Amino acid sequence: MDRAIILHGMPSKQYYYDSTNADSQSNSHWIPWLQQQLCQRDILTQTPEMPFPFAPDYVAWEKEFEKLCADENTLLVGHSCGGGFLIRWLSENPEKRVSKVVLVAPWLDVEGEYPKMFDFPPRQDISAQVKKGIDVIYSTNDLKTVQLSLENLRKLVTNLKYHKFINYGHFTFGSMKTREFPELLQICLD
Repeated sequence: MDRAIILHGMPSKQYYYDSTNADSQSNSHWIPWLQQQLCQRDILTQTPEMPFPFAPDYVAWEKEFEKLCADENTLLVGHSCGGGFLIRWLSENPEKRVSKVVLVAPWLDVEGEYPKMFDFPPRQDISAQVKKGIDVIYSTNDLKTVQLSLENLRKLVTNLKYHKFINYGHFTFGSMKTREFPELLQICLD
């Protein structure tokens, strides 16, 4: 593993366009810290800003993601909607191979509000495309929609490794009160 791509989640439109926010989505929460930690271990790490993240569209996100050329030497990390995107990308591209996938609070829009992103059936065997496996990180007090997404993931996709955290919320700065996430780094490097 000599490359990594970290995908952010979905903000509200109001938050995205709020000029008082200092961070873009790709530079919020623990993302910059993880990028720095991986780069210091000689793992070139990209944190792309996905188009219109408040109204995610799979085709638009895929177009940007494909520019990064993920391959069998690439670690993929997705937070929330970014994790849901990675599940769909693997499901719809069975020929693609990557080194490792880490899904942090993956969200699959079980309510059906964003069909342009999540109107797809996850393939049961996506872990066969991932050399070092797929790790799923979740918190006991995450959003109800994420809890429902996890239930669906457990039913639909096999051979995932789950890591339970207590009171980490949605793994945002607001719920964690820190930008550092050493447990995530360890899971990425294992």
